Amino acid sequence: MLAFQAGDARAFEALVRRHRMPVFNFILRFTGHPARAEDVLQETWLKVVRNARDYKPRAKFTTWLYTIARNLCVDSARKESYRQAASLEAPAGSGAGAEEGRTLGEALPDTGMGPERGAYNARVRPLLSRALASLPEEQREVFVLREYSGIAFKDIAEVTGVSENTVKSRMRYALEGLRRRLTELGVDGDLADDGKTVAG
Repeated sequence: MLAFQAGDARAFEALVRRHRMPVFNFILRFTGHPARAEDVLQETWLKVVRNARDYKPRAKFTTWLYTIARNLCVDSARKESYRQAASLEAPAGSGAGAEEGRTLGEALPDTGMGPERGAYNARVRPLLSRALASLPEEQREVFVLREYSGIAFKDIAEVTGVSENTVKSRMRYALEGLRRRLTELGVDGDLADDGKTVAG
């Protein structure tokens, strides 16, 4: 980011390559709507360009980037008269990386894992999408930032503008809510007791 501030356009391309998919996945899970997620992603990168001069390396670049994305998600949700959080179960469509017969939630990229765990997660992913959609927004965003984007609690606190203790509390409630909902959906107790396995 500092190189981009200094006028190196290639540095911006490197930032987009490195962060595009994780940020898109966060936005998609926040909005639950692929077209809106694409729009918010574009707005996020436009804001990065427009505000490049104001960036100060006091916090990590990712914290600054996710703060921008999160604020735009909140603005987008306010503008919409409806929410489609359950749309992660909709067909993936014809976008980049889409495969026929897969839901949008299943089409999201996984980080490398063994075939056994991958198969297990493929079975559970639609149920997790449904359980995530049932969480209050502030719990869902903390869970997604922590488990899917790997953001530290102190950085999530900066992104969301609340204390680290509040973030940890929201995470605890999110995990309890997910366990409860996954149990209702028929997921076995071992999985429902392990938030990290669920998020895989």
